Amino acid sequence: MTDILGAADYLRSVTSDFKPEVAIILGTGLGDFADNIEVHTSIEYKDIPNMPVSTVEGHKGRLIFGHIAGRRVVAMQGRFHYYEGYTMRQVTFPVRVLSLLGIKYLFVSNAAGGINTSFRVGDLMIITDHINLLPNPLIGPNMAEFGPRFPDMHDCYSSAVRAKATAIAERENIKLQYGVYVGTTGPTFETQAEYRYFKAIGGDAVGMSTVPEVIVARHMGVPTFGVSVVTNCGLSDEKGDHEDVQNQGRKAGIRLAKLFIELIKELE
Repeated sequence: MTDILGAADYLRSVTSDFKPEVAIILGTGLGDFADNIEVHTSIEYKDIPNMPVSTVEGHKGRLIFGHIAGRRVVAMQGRFHYYEGYTMRQVTFPVRVLSLLGIKYLFVSNAAGGINTSFRVGDLMIITDHINLLPNPLIGPNMAEFGPRFPDMHDCYSSAVRAKATAIAERENIKLQYGVYVGTTGPTFETQAEYRYFKAIGGDAVGMSTVPEVIVARHMGVPTFGVSVVTNCGLSDEKGDHEDVQNQGRKAGIRLAKLFIELIKELE
């Protein structure tokens, strides 16, 4: 707990006690969303006590505090993954820290492989639920300061926020898909047999992140909204390529930015 408190105290000191309302985790290829922020303070991960450092291409590794449409936000340009060799405590460390700074909502985004055969490359999929195939980040002694030993995962992706997003998308003519995200360890892209398995158990898209952060946010009672950018269609014959994933993420980033900005404006 002292490592989390230390990082939170440091961020308060360097941001003049800036209190973000919304935290946004930007996935692979989506870091350019930060260009929409009126920057108050930008901090490299390496300068934050006890903070891991992003090692994946496309994850810049900084926290950006500022404003969008007059609302106080903090964006993570780059996240941490279990496949990088980090523990689940390290992967979810930033969410714990940001909760101490007072966030009221968490937005998560990621690049994902499409399982649902109706999806197309570039689609935005609103995450309605997830299937966790990663180690659960709450394994170990419960951090009672943050939440209960056995948190309920019902509505872990806030249905109220999803309803707002749907209304905005209809108004702004943004096409949305909806589905279940399967979280895996990576770092290999999935085999065809694995894609068929994920489809059979109810998945619509698959990726290597997001689920741990959402579980921890739910543990702390922070409402979460999640979006996957479909960067490849896994049941096709195309091969996975990280550079292409980044490119597809950047292309979809304009529509995702519009959705996030309008949603931030309308949050209670």
